[in-house]
Amino acid sequence: MRAVLQRVDGASVDVGGDTVGSVPGEGLLALVGVTHTDTGEQARAMARKIWNLRILEGERSCSDAGAPVLVVSQFTLYGDARKGRRPTWQAAAPGPVAEPLVDAVAKELRDLGAHVETGAFGAHMRVGLTNDGPFTVLVEV
Repeated sequence: MRAVLQRVDGASVDVGGDTVGSVPGEGLLALVGVTHTDTGEQARAMARKIWNLRILEGERSCSDAGAPVLVVSQFTLYGDARKGRRPTWQAAAPGPVAEPLVDAVAKELRDLGAHVETGAFGAHMRVGLTNDGPFTVLVEV
């Protein structure tokens, strides 16, 4: 499982012109990708990592600051563009495997005490954000 975490000063996800998830102010945008062999335990580990990683201003974590997290599924994190001009998506898990695991990341974050907003799995989403720093990190569990 992979996640690109961006420290934000506000972020939102729109589907068809409607906002389906947003976090105002300080927080994290977590773009989460799933591969074929990922498990529920990895989803829980990813959530704990997102919640406790000290990447907010002043070396604080979301758990320290009570900062919200916007979780958005992102199968393209497992794209492979090493050959040719068109990436392949073979390493990305199909929807029936990936969706419950992305949902598990969001659920575990909520269980840890986070305010969590989400995108819409499988939808064409427009993600807007103000990257604070800019600060972006890749996490793998």
